[in-house]
Amino acid sequence: MTLNKPSGNMYPWAYTWNPEAGECPYGCSYCYVRDLRKRGIQKYFGQPRLDEKAFKDRLIVPEGYIVFVQSCGDLFGSWVPDSWIQRILDYLKKFPQTTFLLQTKNPKRYFYFKFPLNCILGTTIETNRNINDFSKAPTPKERYQAFRTLRMGSLETLMISIEPVIDFDLYVFYEWIREIQPKFISIGADSGKNNLPEPPAQKIGELIALLRTFTEVRVKKNIQRLLNQK
Repeated sequence: MTLNKPSGNMYPWAYTWNPEAGECPYGCSYCYVRDLRKRGIQKYFGQPRLDEKAFKDRLIVPEGYIVFVQSCGDLFGSWVPDSWIQRILDYLKKFPQTTFLLQTKNPKRYFYFKFPLNCILGTTIETNRNINDFSKAPTPKERYQAFRTLRMGSLETLMISIEPVIDFDLYVFYEWIREIQPKFISIGADSGKNNLPEPPAQKIGELIALLRTFTEVRVKKNIQRLLNQK
């Protein structure tokens, strides 16, 4: 079985299901999947591929939980064939009673698929600044622009993950997210001691307060390390 209960620093309200195996080409320096490889978990070595065992899972979870699809990688990365994505979306349709979270750092690819109504479309935007030193993924600005466009013509539920939060320009970052109008936001910190440029506690608190004026903000436990700093 590849359906996993909430654990570690993942979303406490989401089970995880990873139908794609192999190593993600983004190479984000803060990615926790790197730790899985250090532990010798073979699923996340080698070229990207589908995990056929995943398509035998019964994707039904307890009330109040959802299923986060592909927490270990990026299902909508440019290297993923359309046929893989469509196969996974078709599999999700078999479980209309379950809510699924799809989250990517390449949200412009959302435009090319039709999603089941029980899907939440998410993206990660850690900051409004450039993070080329930490990741080969599309830049935060590219993700913001794609998600803003998606909001203009979309009926899907949208969410944003600000994790790991990286130092930002408060009002620019706030305006980005306000323009997108996500249904909810999850904000968390780096849990892996990756030496990221992190914002001070006051700035994080101000951002959370501003975001709560128009949407739900889910604050993860791992951000307390930053909020408690002096």
